[in-house]
Parts: sequence; structure tokens; C-alpha cells
Amino acid sequence: MFTGIVEAVGRIERIRDEGALRRLEVVAPSICEGVAIGDSIAIDGACLTVTENRGDGFSFDAIAETLARTSLGALEVGSRVNLERAMRADARFDGHIVQGHVDETGKIERLERTGEDVRLHVGCSPAFSELFVEKGSVAIAGVSLTVVGVRDRSFDVALIPHTLEVTTLGQLEPGAAVNLEGDVLGKYVKRYLKRLAVST
Repeated sequence: MFTGIVEAVGRIERIRDEGALRRLEVVAPSICEGVAIGDSIAIDGACLTVTENRGDGFSFDAIAETLARTSLGALEVGSRVNLERAMRADARFDGHIVQGHVDETGKIERLERTGEDVRLHVGCSPAFSELFVEKGSVAIAGVSLTVVGVRDRSFDVALIPHTLEVTTLGQLEPGAAVNLEGDVLGKYVKRYLKRLAVST
């Protein structure tokens, strides 16, 4: 489990296709200490397993399903990615519950700056927008954020200067694909209400 509080921005150093797998090598020296093979790290919100700790970064193997259902398949050498290690049981719980299971990829529509007010608008499917309530939670590229506005095929969030500084969100261009994960509580409520409607 994760919290959506990004610990570091890493850089894709190497990409190798090995049969059905794609190996991603990520440089991120600031979070390497204490990470063991088999540990989980969220890369732009997608949970992957560490297969190697090189001291200055990690290797991960992504299967075809992961590459098809997330934005990881579009990564290139030099791409910057948000990183978060799995939450420790004795740690302070910031952000919100993030599983690292991407629901869908959205598209960046625009980044609006009006003085200190920065709004990120993201396109999504109607099924995904049904998970939202205003002031609810969403993870965009692994970053825990609060929903400001909800529409049928898009939503927007407000970004504070700190978030722009320590994540990749401020550098995203319109049309860029981003991993989206809705609030797990919203998913259960939606499923429960659908089952209730069928049974009545």
C-alpha cells in the first residue's frame, strides 16, 4: 500500500525488452538505502517489484498487461518518474490509501496558472469520473491530490508550489498520458450501490 506522497523523482536510465518482459532501470539514489529485492515501489502510481538494487537506482520488470494498461509503456530513456516506496506500518499516514493498481490512463488537458492558483485538468472516462466527489481523493501519476471539479469526462485538481517542485506534474504537456487511481472507498461504494440496485 502507498500514500501518494512522492519520495523522489527518478530518471529512466535504460529500457530493455526481454521476451514478454520489459526491464526498466531507474536512477534514484536518494531512496535506495534499505530497499531489498522483492520490495514494492510505485512508479508514476503503478506498483512494481524491485528486481535489483544497484546502489544508485533500481531495476523493475513490467509484463505486457502492465505496459498496456498504464503509461509505463510510453516511457523513454531520460523520462522522469514519480517514485514512492511502500508504506511502513509504523509510519505517519499522509495522503490517502493508494494501492498502486492503475484504474486507467487519463490525458492531460491543460495546466492553468492564475497567480498562485494552479489547476491541472485531466480527461478521463465517464466510468472513472463516477468515483469522484468534490474534495475527494485521486492519484495522478502516483501523486495524492484533492479533486476540485468533476465533469462527465474530466476533472481538475489544484496544485500547490511544493507539489510542482517535488513531482513531475508541473512538466506534463497537454495530451500526455497519466496513470489514474480512484479512491478505493469510492470503488467499493459504487460496486455496493450497483449490487443493491440489481437486487431491488
